[in-house]
Parts: sequence; C-alpha cells; structure tokens
Amino acid sequence: MTTIHNLGFPRIGARRELKFALESYWKGESTRDELQAEGARLRQRHWQEQAGLDLVPVGDFSFYDQVLDTSFLLGNLPQRVRGFQGDALDNYFRVARGRSAQGGQAQASCCGGAGHGHGHDHAQAPSQAEGVKAGEMTKWFDTNYHYIVPEFTADTRFALDASRLLAQLDEALAQGVKAKPVLLGPVTYLAIGKAKDHSDRLALLAHLLPAYAQLLELLAARGVQWVQIDEPLLVTELDAPWQHAFNEAYHQLKTAPVKILLATYFGQLQENAWLAANLPVAGLHIDAINDREGVLPLLNLLPAHKVLSLGVISGRNIWKTDLTAVLDWVEPLAQRLGQRLWIAPSCSLLHVPVDLAQEQRLDAELQSWLAFALQKLDELRLLGRALREGREAVQAELAANAAAITARRISLRVHNPAVKAAVARIDAALGQRASPYGERAPRQAAWLRLPPFPTTTIGSFPQTAGIRQARSEFKAGRIDAGAYQRAMRAEIERSVREQEQLGLDVLVHGEAERNDMVEYFGEQLDGYAFTEFGWVQSYGSRCVKPPILFGDISRPRAMTVEWIRYAQSLTDRPIKGMLTGPVTLLNWSFVRDDQPRAVSCRQLALAIRQETLDLEAAGVGVIQIDEAALREGLPLRRAQWKAYLEWAVECFRICANGVQDRTQIHTHMCYSEFNDIMASIAGMDADVITIETSRSDMELLDAFEHFQYPNEIGPGVYDIHSPNIPSEAHIVQLMRKAAERVPAQRLWVNPDCGLKTRQWQEVLPALRNMVAAAKTLRAQA
Repeated sequence: MTTIHNLGFPRIGARRELKFALESYWKGESTRDELQAEGARLRQRHWQEQAGLDLVPVGDFSFYDQVLDTSFLLGNLPQRVRGFQGDALDNYFRVARGRSAQGGQAQASCCGGAGHGHGHDHAQAPSQAEGVKAGEMTKWFDTNYHYIVPEFTADTRFALDASRLLAQLDEALAQGVKAKPVLLGPVTYLAIGKAKDHSDRLALLAHLLPAYAQLLELLAARGVQWVQIDEPLLVTELDAPWQHAFNEAYHQLKTAPVKILLATYFGQLQENAWLAANLPVAGLHIDAINDREGVLPLLNLLPAHKVLSLGVISGRNIWKTDLTAVLDWVEPLAQRLGQRLWIAPSCSLLHVPVDLAQEQRLDAELQSWLAFALQKLDELRLLGRALREGREAVQAELAANAAAITARRISLRVHNPAVKAAVARIDAALGQRASPYGERAPRQAAWLRLPPFPTTTIGSFPQTAGIRQARSEFKAGRIDAGAYQRAMRAEIERSVREQEQLGLDVLVHGEAERNDMVEYFGEQLDGYAFTEFGWVQSYGSRCVKPPILFGDISRPRAMTVEWIRYAQSLTDRPIKGMLTGPVTLLNWSFVRDDQPRAVSCRQLALAIRQETLDLEAAGVGVIQIDEAALREGLPLRRAQWKAYLEWAVECFRICANGVQDRTQIHTHMCYSEFNDIMASIAGMDADVITIETSRSDMELLDAFEHFQYPNEIGPGVYDIHSPNIPSEAHIVQLMRKAAERVPAQRLWVNPDCGLKTRQWQEVLPALRNMVAAAKTLRAQA
C-alpha cells in the first residue's frame, strides 16, 4: 500500500489572510491574541484541505519564516534582541523586520550607535518602540522565497524551546490530523547561517544535536511516529567535513524513538546518493522532478528496510502533472518496493498558489492546463488511488488529464514561428556596446553632469491606498482610462516633486502605474497569462503573484515610454527609465516546462531590447534594467554554473547593449550572495550596478578586495525591508567601508531596493538622511 503525504503547505491563506493579519498587528490595529487566532484558523483549514493524505505536515506554518522559526526553536537569538521587553513573538518580529508591533509609538531611528544593530548589549531594557537591526535576509536555495539568515559565533549555544511546535502539534492531534512534524535539519541549518566572527560553523554541531535529540523525544512522547527532517543541502556539492557532519548528526539521532524521513529537494543527489541512502534514518525523500534519472541507481544503494519517498508532482511550478506518464514510471517501482514506496510533491507547496478554483477570469483553456496547491494534492490522491486500486478505478480522471496535457502540447497559443525565427537570428554582435566602459563613462559624465557620490533610488515609491484604489477601480471598470491616467500622473508628479525637494540627483518616476515589477511587463507581452489570486509568499507578509509564461514571448507595443516621457517633462534632472530584465522576468514567473529556460529567456531579452531602444529614442539618458533574480536562477551545483551564467549574461547584454555610448545603463540586484559570481556580473557590462549591502554591513563588498570591478556601483545603504530609519552617520559609515574597496569616484548612494512597500513617512526622512550623507561625503572627499 503506497503512502501518500505532503512536505509542506502554503501558509498565507487562499486570500492572503495571514498577510493582512500580520500587517494589522504590526500597525497596532489588532492584538496579539487576534493574530494568534487567525493563525489557528488558517492551520485548521489547511489541515482539513489535506484530509485523505496518509501523513500531513505539522510545523510548516509560520508567522514569518520557517528558518527564523528554527532559530527560535533552538534558542538561537541574536544578542541585540535579548534585552527587550515583551514576549517571544515580539523578539521574533524584531529579528525578522527590525521591530515588533507599532503600538502607536513614535517612529524610531536605527543603526546610529550602540544598541542599534551592532550586537552590543543594551545598557538598560529597551522599550518596545525602539528598533534594532533586522536579521540578514537571502534567498532559500534557488527559489524566490527569502529566509532570515541564522547568526552564529564560536560561543553560540542552543537551548530548546519547542513550545510553538508542540502547541501546533497538539492542535493537529486534537483535530484528528495524521501528523508528521516537519523540521529543518541540523546540518542544513548550520550551512545556511553565518558565523558573525568567522568561526567554524561545523564546530557548533556537537552543541546543536542534543537540542534535536531532546525535541525528537518530546515529539515521541506525544505519539508521533514519523518526523520529516529537511536537509536540502544534500543536493549541493559537499566537501568532506560537511559529508562527515551528516554522518555524525544522524548517527547521533538514530536512537531517537521516532522514525525519521530525511527530505531532500530542489536538485539532484548525484555524488551524495550513497551518503543519503546509507544515513541511519527510516526513509529518504528525493525530488523526482529534478532527479528522476537518479532514482534507479539510488534503489541499488538503498537498504532493503528503508522507505523511498518520491516527489513526483512539481512543488515549484503550476502545470498539470502528466498522470499517465507518472504511473507508467512509478507502477513498476511500486511492485518492487511495495509498502516502502511513498509519493509526494517534489518539495513543500509553499512555492505555488493555493487554489486554482478561485480563478474566475482565467480563460478555460489555459486554466485546464494548470494545478495549484489544492489541485496538486488532488493529483496526489488520484495517483495514490491508481496505485492501490488500479488505473480502472480512476479511468475517467486519467482520460481528462491526458486530454489537457495533449491540448497544451499542440496549442497554437503556445507556439509562434516568428518569435522562434527571431531567436534563431541572435548573434554575438547583438550583445556588444559600441565602446568599452572606459570610453563611455566620460561621455555619460559630460551629458549627465552628476556630482561625486550621486544619489538615486532603485525605482519604486510607496504604493499608497490611493494608488491601489485607482488601479482597482480601473480594473473593475468603475473609472475609465483617462481618469486612471490622471490619477497615476498625479502620483508620478508627487514622486518627482518629493525627489527634487530632497535633492536627489537621478530621479525615478515612482512606478505608480505598476502593480508588480514582473506582472506589469508580463501583462503587456504576448505569451503571458495572469491570475487574480495566484499569490505566493516571498517573505513575511510580502506576497507576489507570479505571471504564467505559457507561450512564445513577443512585445506588441511600447510598455513604459509614455510614463517616463511624462515624468521627464516635469523636471530638468535626469529621470531613469525603469525596466525589468529578462532573467528576472523568467525566474520570477511560472515558466514553461516544454522548452529550455534559456530559449524563453532569449525571447524575453529581445522584447526588452525593443523597449530599451524606444526609451533611448524618447530622450531617456539613464535606463535601469533590474536583474534582481540573476543569482536566484543559479544552479545549486557549481559544476552547472557556467552554462547558466553564460546564457543569463548573454540575455542581459542583448536587452541592454544596443544603446549609444552616452546612454547610461544601470542594473539592480538584491538579497543574494554575489561574491562568487562577480566576474559574470562584471561581464554584464552595465555602467552602474546597485546591490543590497545594508543588512550585511557591506559584507557583500568583500569580493572587491580581490576582484577589480571595472564599472560604477551603488551599495545599498538603506534597508527598505525594515521600518527603521537609517541615520546620516550610519550611511556615511557604510559608504566609507565601501570606499575602502571601490574607488570613491565610482560609488553611488542609494537604498538597497525599491520603496513600494514602505510608507512616505518612513521614506522621506530616510532619503533625507541619505542625501545629507552624500553631501557629507562630498565635503570630506
């Protein structure tokens, strides 16, 4: 009897209930009890929606991030939050976002001295109103989910606090849930954290494992039989010490009175297959979407008593599963393994929207090709029934599925011969600037006439309630296009006037008309489709609605030119044209699985190239092409990096490099580690690159000690993911650190990301301090 189970479920709610509950609590508009009650309602609903599975995950629900949950589970709190008043939830949100609930207190500044983000003890217990430096945030493996990076020192010790997890387990058991607690594994937890004193993280394993052993004892005492321990690190290249760490960890935990299902996902085990197969655990889950070729060799390594769980339904994309093809492959394995075969999605369903049934505006043909989280669970149940009762029991369902798979494969909506021909004509010359940077830079300087340490922002300004209301009314047909355009122009003018008053050097139009940096462009490109409720959590309360890249991509008309031209008409200062780059459009969409990603990316590059040239023709002298997700698409194994980086850089150069020398090309990247791909970033040949460095205290610039970055760079000095306001002194300090690595004449001063999620009352004082810091730097130069 094949076991069917799930690895994790989206926590935000089908209508983003968690997002709104969190933001209400943070604003002081609701109580902690109300937030906790909403969390309990969501958990109950999600467990009910997973009814019929043999095992259901518990502990995958989080108020912000599962990695941060693990840090608090293990008692690993940064020193800077330990002196605060309030309960664990207050400190949890302080680490996540720099402060807890607002509670009506005055806005606090941060980062200006002791007690504000430098790890010092507070002289006295700080008040709830005070902000601290939020934890560093980066991407979870190769996804668009962001986690809060665990912090370690050589003196870190762990003290188990299982209250949150045990409370959720008790809720589940009381509701009759067949509970499988989910934990982040100890080795992956150490690997994805940072030693703030550059000590050896693996030296902490001996101190960490007793906490895990204690936790497994507590779970067993509540009647738990199976515990899922996630170790996605096993799909990466491991050196000998980390391989040894896996053996050490699971040999110490093998006496625990529970059965451990070790879960890997997002990639292939490859050389780690023998290690994973022979760890002393009761079962192993592998991502059979990414590692199907590794399944049969793994069977020859797996001990005869051990469960093999196969992730046969994609937890990362939204296309229907070809159920007949899966059964053709899995049925022989079921005969061979019997009860030792489990099936599941490839990874947690955190990375897909909740429910396709909510979509009322998506056309029926396209909808018939898709499956969101709930539909993927239906597919899983159907596969389980077919394996248990035979295909005859689900014959009608299999026939309907096969018809949908065939319809998508042959659809004329998917295939455009003209686009394919344009991609075939791409050659190396398309990605070359007319002159090297050394010749372009003085021409740009003469045209733009910017001061040293020029200031700018990354593109977006706050998306106010008025903006959202106008967009909603326009989509609903309650106002016409003229009224909507007037509303957006008013917001653009407000953004321009505020920037002029602040004294910024290169302005932006504020992106009032844009709902999302990917969706906005996708809506205007042929080959994309859009949902109403296809939300996916990016971090905390931040949700994104990735568009669906279903067919060949083309640009029917200009997408941004009129908005930028209007903004430039309001001021004599240069306005940046703002575009999203092809790699980010690709990586932040649900993409086709019927052709290589590189082909889809080249189609996007040609479309954005047309927009770049149209902006230049309209007189726009600075054009920013954001590639925030460049690193995100990097394969988890270094051996595969070269091929990806070659086509990713090629696509950026195609879209950016058709302009004249005097046109200044910017790009932006955020919340990823870039030090090990700096040569490729330099190969993009953007005139200016802006990156996140504020949370990492300029650590991302360490690479410049050994790599001579040839062009200009703006290290982000304002952490826009926290409501805390950076002081002038703090920004000056960060820029001085940057000047130790990059010549001052090539430095820009800017926030680390767009400002759409912040409020004007936060943005204005922060930018005022940023401009003041730039003036101080100029005076001291």
